[in-house]
Amino acid sequence: MGDPSRRQILRRLAQRPRSVTEIADELPISRPAVSQHLRVLKEARLVLVRPVGTRRIYEVDLDGLATLREELDEFWGNALENFKRIAETGQP
Repeated sequence: MGDPSRRQILRRLAQRPRSVTEIADELPISRPAVSQHLRVLKEARLVLVRPVGTRRIYEVDLDGLATLREELDEFWGNALENFKRIAETGQP
């Protein structure tokens, strides 16, 4: 998710499922680049793909997104606890 293009792709897929061509038409990146980003998102379990005729349609993997959110919530919870401890005690 650190790549701006991947975030843009995921935002579009959150609106509705799309093909590689549809995504590439909406962004200033090539179809091969979109395909590479989708492969990374698929490996990260953030998107699903299903064949429809000769096209492949991509959509958000809600289970994978929920897992990512849980991990980010845990990360921020720990960071806030540490910040509170440092603020209250003055020690890192």
